[in-house]
Amino acid sequence: MSTVTTNPSTRSADLAGKYMTFRLAGEDYGLQILHVRELIGVQEITRVPGAPSYLRGVLNLRGKVVPVIDLRLRFGMAPAEVTEQSVIIVVQVRHAGGELVIGALVDEVLEVRDISASNTEPPPALGINAVSPDFILGVGKVDRRVVFLLDVDRVLTPDQASAAAAAGAR
Repeated sequence: MSTVTTNPSTRSADLAGKYMTFRLAGEDYGLQILHVRELIGVQEITRVPGAPSYLRGVLNLRGKVVPVIDLRLRFGMAPAEVTEQSVIIVVQVRHAGGELVIGALVDEVLEVRDISASNTEPPPALGINAVSPDFILGVGKVDRRVVFLLDVDRVLTPDQASAAAAAGAR
């Protein structure tokens, strides 16, 4: 991970757009809508032996095997029980091997929000030696709440994306 240094005005303009917002552990996050393929209810997920804990397993989505990551575990949060509100957001990500379709397990999907440039900021500076996760594009302000805007292509490191692709190929 590296410290993020950006030009706030350019960055805010780049961040503006439509986001699928969702909740994890009471906090709001957003994924650029162009990466979202569909939303599905939680269904049977088959655990992959030897897979890292954040990789919940794989599921059969209309004949295609899709790896499912638990975003809570990927972000270092406590695991949550799957509830009626839990959803899998199916997204398309780019990685070294090309395109990859993955499912992201979240606590609850909120809505699609149009976040304007005037309501976005670069990731906050957390101090001289602080690092900002590479997968946080910035922060959106929506209805007095903060929404962490995620770069879905960087939520998984290249090695993690390759592991997820391998799990989907099994």
